[in-house]
Amino acid sequence: MTNFGAFVDLGGVDGLVHVSEIAYERVEKPADVLKVGQDVKVKVLSVDPDRDRISLSIKQTLPEPWDGIEEKAPEGAVLEGTVKRLTSFGAFVEVFPGVEGLVHISQIAHEHIATPNDVLKTGEKVQVKVLEVHPDAHRLALSIKALKEKPATADEPKHEAPKHREAAPTTMSTDDDDAGFTLGDLIGDQLKNAGKDND
Repeated sequence: MTNFGAFVDLGGVDGLVHVSEIAYERVEKPADVLKVGQDVKVKVLSVDPDRDRISLSIKQTLPEPWDGIEEKAPEGAVLEGTVKRLTSFGAFVEVFPGVEGLVHISQIAHEHIATPNDVLKTGEKVQVKVLEVHPDAHRLALSIKALKEKPATADEPKHEAPKHREAAPTTMSTDDDDAGFTLGDLIGDQLKNAGKDND
């Protein structure tokens, strides 16, 4: 066992299963999923006699995780998944081993969030609803907020905000008008007085 893979005895000859060929889901360390002495089924990927190297794969002997995804995760289905990665635009949630779907940032919560990190953590278990399935592209569009009740106050700030914005200029213009009127009076009086002096 090494950090980059596992050596498998094929009966007198060792072959290497690289860490990326152990499983369809991401494997950090071979020791997380394999044990020394464990019997495994492997597929020979390549043989390099000059360098005495045999490359093997365990995952290619397993069912492809996206096979039958439309039946396993049809549109509208509710699944439990694990948050695997967080990005600026959303969260990748693994719903089956080797199958990750994207919860776009707009589908995480009803309220506005700056980044997915604000409300989600890597490794967290979440309930998701399947919005779209694209088997050929290996893409799933998921939503967390579709399973949460919309807060009654969610829309109120949006309606109130324009009122505040409209009210502010009116108040300001009134103040400006008052100030302008007062200044106008003062200047007018001064001009009148100046005229009298000239006379």
